[in-house]
Amino acid sequence: MTDTQTNRPRLTLFDLDHTLLPIDSDYEWGEFTIRIGWNDPVEFARRNDEFYAHYQAGTLDVHDYVRFATEAVRQRGPEAAAAAHAQFMREVIEPAIHPQARDLLRQHQQAGDEVLIITATNEFVTRPIAKALGVQQLLAMQLARDAQGWYTGEIDGVPTMREGKVRRMEQWLAERRLSWADVESTFYSDSMNDVPLLEKVNQPVATNPDARLRVLAQERGWRILDLFPTGTNQDAQPAPVQDAAP
Repeated sequence: MTDTQTNRPRLTLFDLDHTLLPIDSDYEWGEFTIRIGWNDPVEFARRNDEFYAHYQAGTLDVHDYVRFATEAVRQRGPEAAAAAHAQFMREVIEPAIHPQARDLLRQHQQAGDEVLIITATNEFVTRPIAKALGVQQLLAMQLARDAQGWYTGEIDGVPTMREGKVRRMEQWLAERRLSWADVESTFYSDSMNDVPLLEKVNQPVATNPDARLRVLAQERGWRILDLFPTGTNQDAQPAPVQDAAP
């Protein structure tokens, strides 16, 4: 739908992990592969925790991480990987999806917004999650494929991380002959890693923000949304989307 004040189409972007989900799906997938016997519990957990700490600190070498994170999937092949992911959805993801997240997405969709998830987690992990959330547009870490169509462990194109999210969004807009100036944009995110994209949109929303992002959002007057019932925020609910009537 077009924004009534600017006469521009509305584009609403969401980070995934700790924004729409109260968990990190990439990290949880790694833990899941341990439980099903695909990875050595001690060595994988050590390396996974190390990568995750680097991600939180903003120092992750994303290419090394993607090779590591996709190794077990690549070794098992498409059929086993698909079956394992279906189990992962049932046991880990679906129980973690809060009604508040579904309500927020639904509000924007019913308002006519173009809704898109943009995440640093790879497409193998996240595409079924986006589908479960009812979101068709997904920009995730795109994985390169070999001649047989299976993952190589390398990243295809620009990594959707930090400034890379801005570049991927600009590519997405350019494919539709649009620019930032042509849309009324909103972005929901929890992480300091997403500050470049939060700074780019018209309406940044610090959502379940980490401590550093909360401070920054307060300093800059950005909206803060505590979507999930954590801490003292037991009755958190998404605020109504403005101009939501069709």
